[in-house]
Amino acid sequence: MERILLVDDEKEFIEPLAERMRNRGMNVSTSTCAKEAIKKVQQETYDAIILDLRMPEMDGIEALSVLKEKNPDLQVILLTGHATVEQGVQAMKLGAMDFLEKPIDIKVLSEKIKKAKAEKMILVEKRSEEKIKKIMIEKGW
Repeated sequence: MERILLVDDEKEFIEPLAERMRNRGMNVSTSTCAKEAIKKVQQETYDAIILDLRMPEMDGIEALSVLKEKNPDLQVILLTGHATVEQGVQAMKLGAMDFLEKPIDIKVLSEKIKKAKAEKMILVEKRSEEKIKKIMIEKGW
């Protein structure tokens, strides 16, 4: 089961989308502001973070930057109703996995989430292998 954090300041958007994702068997947590989402990510692990680009206080680009700084392995998909090419490029440079426009096609989003989970598993596996190799070298095995 995929663990997802859905972050969007629009309650009328976030709740129906979260419900649709739950109906597809995903474990979905929600947050209506970026600062709360950052706290949740420090307390829980998620396979993917779906992050709205335009939010008050802290926008999606700022939040993405903070999240990736704290954990470069996080898989973040940015959502927007008003995308610009510059924002898309900036998001990808900061490490966003993908950039989707609203309204969201739930099938496309589900596929992106499965890809995010697979990518996260590969990164975790690589880290584990690196740790084992380091231990073996240090112990002289």
